[in-house]
Amino acid sequence: MTTDEISLLKSSFQKIGPIAEQATGLFYARLFELDPTLRDFFHGDMAEQGSKLLRMIGLAVNGVERLDRLVPAARQLGLRQASYHVKEKHYDTIGEALLWTLAKGLGADFTQETRAAWGKTYWLLAETMRAGARDGAANLRRAAA
Repeated sequence: MTTDEISLLKSSFQKIGPIAEQATGLFYARLFELDPTLRDFFHGDMAEQGSKLLRMIGLAVNGVERLDRLVPAARQLGLRQASYHVKEKHYDTIGEALLWTLAKGLGADFTQETRAAWGKTYWLLAETMRAGARDGAANLRRAAA
């Protein structure tokens, strides 16, 4: 990531803070619109889920300068998600919902450059989580055999 991309990520994420509750509501509404089956993965208080989502995104935004720490954490998250039966296609849907939400929440501030920085960051993390999930699924198959 370039310093400009990191700067765009951080400044745009700060702009989401004041509309955090609205943004997470938009995200989950869009996510479930794109794939209603994803609703089954979320139980309990959606406001709490939204807070967890923003914390996770914040960790990614703040950790993007330290990929040596961020990548192993993302891989572990994917490993855990294998036990929840998260499918590879779900990562694409989540990415689409995230970029859509950022566009809605940031409006004109969601420039092409900002979108590209978010996309680059999300897809790096998604591919890393997918790899962890594949390892997790393989571990589950071995344990069942």
